[in-house]
Amino acid sequence: MKTCALLLVVLLLPSAHAGCPDQEPGLQPWLPGHSKEHRVTIGYGRKVLLTTSATVHSIEILDGGKLVIADTKWPILLRTNHILIGNKGELHIGSQDCPYKGNLTISLYGRLDDNVQAHGYFGRKYLGVGTGGTLEVHGQKKLSWTFLNKTLHPGESNQNNYLFQRSWGNRGIIVHVIDPNTGTVLHNDRFDTYRSKDESRRLSKYVDGVEAGLILAMMVNDEGSNNLEDSAKKSLSRLGSRHISRLGFRHPWTFIVTKGDVSSVVEDHTVYQGTKASSVAQSSNAFQSRFGEHFTVTASSQWLQEAEWTEWFDRDDERGSGDWEKLSDLHKTFPDRLCSNPLDIQAETLDGIPANQTGDVIHKVDKNYGFVCLNKDQDHGLCHNYRVRFLCVKLVRPQASVSIDISTNSSVLELADAPEGWASGDRIVVASTDYSMHQAEEFTLLPCLTCTPNQIKVAGKPQFIHMGEEVDGVDMRAEVGLLSRNILLRGEMESGCYGNEACNFFDFDTFGGHLKVERGFRAVHISGVELQHMGQQTMGHYPVHFHMNGDVDQLGGYDPPTSVSDLSIHHSFSRCITIHASNGLLVKDVVGYDSLGHCFFMEDGPEERNTFDHCLGLVVRAGTLLPSDRDSKMCRGITDGAYPGYVANPRQDCSATSTFWIANPNNDVMNCAAAGSEETGFWFIFHHVPTGPSEGLYSPGHTEYTPLGQFTNNRAHSNNRAGMILDNGVKTTQANDKDKRPFLSLVGARYSPHQDADPFKPRAPALIHHFVAYKNQDHGAWLRGGDVWLDDCQFADNGIGLTLASGGTFPDDDGSHQQVKNSLFVGESDNRGMPTPDHQVWGPGGSDLAGRTLPLGIDFPIRGMQIYDGPVNLQNCTFRKYVGLDGRHASAFGFRLNNTWQSCPKNNITGVTFDHVPITSRVFFGEPGPWFNTMELDGDKITIVHDIDGSVSEYPGAFLVKEDNWLLRHPDCIDVPDWRAAICSGHYAQIYIRTRNPANLNMQMVRDDYPDRPLTLKGALDKRKHYQQFQPVVTLAKSYTVHWDQAAPAEVTIWLINFNKYDWINVGLCYPQGTNFTVISDVHDRLTKVTRKTGVFMRAGSKEKVDQSTVARGYYYWEEDTGLLFLKITAHSERKQFAFCSSKGCERVKILAIIPKGSPPSNCMAQAYPKHATLPIVDVPMPKKIPNARLRSPEHFLEVRLESYNTRFFHIKEDFAFTEVNGRKLYQREDGVQLTVIDGHDGKVVDSKDFKNSILQGIPAQIDKYVSGLRDGSIVLITSKGRLVTRGPWIKVLERLGAEKNIKLKDKLAFVGFKGSFLPDWINLEVDANQAKIHQVLPVPVVHKMKL
Repeated sequence: MKTCALLLVVLLLPSAHAGCPDQEPGLQPWLPGHSKEHRVTIGYGRKVLLTTSATVHSIEILDGGKLVIADTKWPILLRTNHILIGNKGELHIGSQDCPYKGNLTISLYGRLDDNVQAHGYFGRKYLGVGTGGTLEVHGQKKLSWTFLNKTLHPGESNQNNYLFQRSWGNRGIIVHVIDPNTGTVLHNDRFDTYRSKDESRRLSKYVDGVEAGLILAMMVNDEGSNNLEDSAKKSLSRLGSRHISRLGFRHPWTFIVTKGDVSSVVEDHTVYQGTKASSVAQSSNAFQSRFGEHFTVTASSQWLQEAEWTEWFDRDDERGSGDWEKLSDLHKTFPDRLCSNPLDIQAETLDGIPANQTGDVIHKVDKNYGFVCLNKDQDHGLCHNYRVRFLCVKLVRPQASVSIDISTNSSVLELADAPEGWASGDRIVVASTDYSMHQAEEFTLLPCLTCTPNQIKVAGKPQFIHMGEEVDGVDMRAEVGLLSRNILLRGEMESGCYGNEACNFFDFDTFGGHLKVERGFRAVHISGVELQHMGQQTMGHYPVHFHMNGDVDQLGGYDPPTSVSDLSIHHSFSRCITIHASNGLLVKDVVGYDSLGHCFFMEDGPEERNTFDHCLGLVVRAGTLLPSDRDSKMCRGITDGAYPGYVANPRQDCSATSTFWIANPNNDVMNCAAAGSEETGFWFIFHHVPTGPSEGLYSPGHTEYTPLGQFTNNRAHSNNRAGMILDNGVKTTQANDKDKRPFLSLVGARYSPHQDADPFKPRAPALIHHFVAYKNQDHGAWLRGGDVWLDDCQFADNGIGLTLASGGTFPDDDGSHQQVKNSLFVGESDNRGMPTPDHQVWGPGGSDLAGRTLPLGIDFPIRGMQIYDGPVNLQNCTFRKYVGLDGRHASAFGFRLNNTWQSCPKNNITGVTFDHVPITSRVFFGEPGPWFNTMELDGDKITIVHDIDGSVSEYPGAFLVKEDNWLLRHPDCIDVPDWRAAICSGHYAQIYIRTRNPANLNMQMVRDDYPDRPLTLKGALDKRKHYQQFQPVVTLAKSYTVHWDQAAPAEVTIWLINFNKYDWINVGLCYPQGTNFTVISDVHDRLTKVTRKTGVFMRAGSKEKVDQSTVARGYYYWEEDTGLLFLKITAHSERKQFAFCSSKGCERVKILAIIPKGSPPSNCMAQAYPKHATLPIVDVPMPKKIPNARLRSPEHFLEVRLESYNTRFFHIKEDFAFTEVNGRKLYQREDGVQLTVIDGHDGKVVDSKDFKNSILQGIPAQIDKYVSGLRDGSIVLITSKGRLVTRGPWIKVLERLGAEKNIKLKDKLAFVGFKGSFLPDWINLEVDANQAKIHQVLPVPVVHKMKL
């Protein structure tokens, strides 16, 4: 017995120091043995020390009982069905001051179908901490996770492979001495045995002094024989060389040997072939290091002949019979500048388009003959102007090299931090840095004597590329997480799925272990633990679960505060860490990998003041528990809790699996990474009321008003949907016949943070600082609510970088605003990814059209900042590498696709910088086609943004509007065809027109000065709603009429949105004959939901009387002959800076109409116009363009205006035409056409030439020859004067410059064309009998969009 006790003391000595729980006096050694029938109870003050492996049925610790696990030299395996720590019970494994150093595994066994009574609170297969219980588990301190600091390429090992190369200037014999144990170079030297015999003797001494067993690799560079003496030859011969004695002038020679082993010699030798022929000697030998790795040493000595391309030659042009670039002619024109016998030839146009991409029929291209393009072979009658170059050989040069290639099935990873505590045999995971989270890879650590402090060696080689660097300014380094810990808590699993509904979706056992903490526990601190195969696909059973604990920090009397840290939770079957109605928990340095359902999960909404610090989650898959956990298959297949007849809509009801699921904004998330989930990285979700056991813990709507905690320095990538979402709620009512969706399905919610979560107190902006989002397939971030402010963020390679959505559904939102500043957006970075079977979208991208992975589809319109409703402010941001292609519209700024909702005229941009973004790709408003559909929804038509400083459009203070929205345009607006936009000036606001009885109608709105340009709106809401809402942006101080495609609605309410005090518009609404009206004004308060009547509108006897309306008394005029009811809509109260409505509430005008039954559609257009038509005028002058010298970009816009028109003064008719380029007008003098030619590279006017009508008739040789003589890349502006020749061959000239074929001309013509091998989007032709006008900007230099 004494011997056993002495042995126990000796075995425990390594862990003996102050604070170690297994050194506490009075502990009784406990050796329970192995029996699954043994039900252990440790209580009544009993304190025991487990010193060896054991198997028991269960362990319950209570009533002052304590179990301590001994820190031994041997591993301990404790198998049990469950461990329950009850009142005053304690379980200790190490301590904070004395971490556990041994290897301990607690293995929870049991099957789901075992006939075992489950605990009423904890269930089965658990480690449970009950009321009054203490759990202290502290494993060794290890680095939890870090980043790769060097990119890891597929199939490469990042081993320190060695390459040494020399050419001219390094003459002689070069020697390397290599360590056979590691493959590393110990020393190298060069001996100039051409120049000096002393060098020869030094070589002999050097070789003789090398230790036996070391590897010698030698080669000649250039020349090494001239002064090579016998002493050196003898030394090399003793090593085993057979060729050194025959070494001649400039002979290549290589030699590899293990000194002392002549049988290991590998040698090669050849003779010099002169200056125009290659000669090479190469030796290679394989060796095995002390650690079993193989490496190959290769020595090369050669005279290398290379080839290079000549300069480009352009001797001929396309005039005459064609473009002839014959080699014989080029020799005469450019003597001594190209070779006689070229190896290859290349041809391209002068603007760099390869000959095989121009569409020309090439007559001949031959390296020995040259290049020929014949005009007669071309459909359009003329070749492009080409240039050619040739590949010529050069004289030989010397090159010597030594390479050491380590051939091993291992890789060296370079990390950002020293891997503290990581050891051979540990498992790690390296995150994906592409769109697919499934490119994460696991590795096992190997010993590595040669690794630097920040390097590790792992078994195997990567299958995928993992970035280890900043790419285009964005930190895309892969996270590297530690999975192994010296304390392991695991669930024992069966080989496959069995016996429950989860088997419909998984082929593996999902009945893992779980750890649960009950309210009223005494103390819980868990650190340094690995949790594997934990969690169950049943409610309440998760790897780590704090359930209904209330305050678990000092506010709850816990000192030190409760915490979980340095955990590795992997291959879990239900979440990673769950916090349910618990506050103040610290979760730090936790890795969650390969889990089912939300990984870091806050459950019901009462959870506040918790902190997630430096946590990593990756490969988060769908689970079955909640609708938000489920993928589309599960959503359709699991209908428990749904009302009969429910049809799942997975994208709306489910499909929200997230790495961080945060149900209350008052929590801190810092330094965390969400590195891949089936849906989203960080999702802030809102429970309008708490549910289940949390019911009643806060008042309805509390979380929607709660300010955001700290959200700093977080990152999200490789998520299928988004890096971050702040939006939505969950359904907190049971399914019923009105809403058949299951309980806790996704629903809408609106976030509106205020101080103290009180909507009557000031707003409290949600601050998001230094958030990095890249390679998320849909969004980098979608953030709805106000106010949400982002600073110093980075978005790259997302389908859409960022969308900021308004805080709520009008009229309940209060005009909050979102902003993003000092941030970086990258469209298509140099992280190109790689094609894989699980991510099929691979295609060309970027400015170089190199192959790359793409987010959603090969033609998906990638956008950096997506402007939605607003108001949104963007300032001091950089956009990089957004390059639109012919077939894919990539743009720095874009607008929400298929949008029914409003667009706020207060959206604004300032201080934008573009880097590698063509001016044509800065903005895109959309066009009918793939992804954009028909562009017929209301929000597609009314988009607007204010370019405050002109950093986008080059016109400070201008507004960018959709090109065909004539409610916002005026005569001086400038078209931007590449953007499908117009640059305008003006004062803009919005009206919301809400209609009832009927609600399923369409509305047309017309501005009186553009009566032929109506805007048709379908309404923002579903046609089945009991009311409809139209939300046009309007130009203030203008007059409009409104028309319907059915009989006018009986109730129309007009809300004034973004109107400042005294802003006004006039409106005439169309009604049927015989309609009677009641018109009032009121103010609606969004917070109190109280509407206060402010005035009554009286019927006036004239239209002019409506201008005399006041707050209390307004006037309307009913013009029965046209069917128009005229009102003046005026704001009478001040509006706060970002509010939609005035400080007193939303001012409204309500029209109640009694419509005669059977009335036809109320469209009064034919009666209203031209009676009420007015001439368009410019109320706000257009801003001046920023001078090119002050622009930050080498690109700029060239403003051009072309007009061809006639005027009449009584019976006298006069014709005028002019072209204006950057303010300089060129008037056309002669009848006919005037061509103004602009250099497409610098925007300068090159020439202006008139062609009379007489020249255009018949065979138009002069104009045809003139256009043929223009350089490719020329912009050609054409106006007409007088009676134009509208038919004939001269029209082919227009077609050559980009006009459509078979065009029908009229007397007046304005044309912007281009001569070149491609057709820019801005080519524009306007024809009319009386006036043709074009006013637009052109990108300079002209941008060639490459074809997709």
